[in-house]
Amino acid sequence: MARIVRETDFSALTLLQRGKVRDMYDLKDAYLMVATDRMSAFDVVLPDPIPDKGVVLTQISLYWFDIMASLVDNHVITADVSGYPESCRPYAAELEGRSILVKKARPLPVECVVRGYITGSGWKSYLKDGTVCGIRLPEGLVESQRLPEPIFTPSTKEELGKHDINIDFDEMAQRIGAPLAKQVRDLSLAIYKKGARIAAEKGIIIADTKFEFGLVGDEVILIDEVLTPDSSRFWPEANYAPGGPQKSFDKQYLRDYLLTLDWDKTSPGPVLPQEVIDNTRARYVEALTRLSGNNHGL
Repeated sequence: MARIVRETDFSALTLLQRGKVRDMYDLKDAYLMVATDRMSAFDVVLPDPIPDKGVVLTQISLYWFDIMASLVDNHVITADVSGYPESCRPYAAELEGRSILVKKARPLPVECVVRGYITGSGWKSYLKDGTVCGIRLPEGLVESQRLPEPIFTPSTKEELGKHDINIDFDEMAQRIGAPLAKQVRDLSLAIYKKGARIAAEKGIIIADTKFEFGLVGDEVILIDEVLTPDSSRFWPEANYAPGGPQKSFDKQYLRDYLLTLDWDKTSPGPVLPQEVIDNTRARYVEALTRLSGNNHGL
């Protein structure tokens, strides 16, 4: 039976913030990160949650955090609820499978986007002037075509309800400093390439994705989520056909539905039909199962 957690209310814990998807609690020595089933699209949190979505995001992220540990450290302390502080015990059932105890890091104020294929806002930018975030691409590309090499195209990280803005690398370097910008650019490309290679072995194309990094002291670590259907475009390799939009295991299906509506992409978002909710959930669970080989009972 699908479980739905739209919002957590752990009265004995100190709520730090509610993001689009995650509720963060301050446990003094660490943060408790809880992935709810809230669904955002076009930077708007929709009225309807997607059952079990938070479990999928958490389990896929844990899968990738472990794989990428040889490239960069991450914020995971433990995802074993029995190892959480005593104050969390009353909420164990709700935390199971969808939460991680994480290090306290200072998030960098940028989204680190990597594109291996030309799609989404990158495709729109390319059609306009042949570039994406200041990077000139070869002429004659078609929608969803694989790029000669993955490109790093950062964006701002705006407040909840505001749209992130694509920026070029130079602006990112001005915002966070050139050495740090180069470091996270190189890490982002390395993580994407490794993830794309592993996913390809399981029949999934990772078209693009975004990462978040934080600082613990002077050390850069990977935080938030990694290569999930929320942060990435997952395409089934068997159906891949450049020249137009692709079938997907991510929220592009939901975005495509929303684009058929008379909605101006501002809050409140539209109510979702049950069929769209069910189909979105199925895509997320399939992504988890294909990647990790384990559907975690979903």
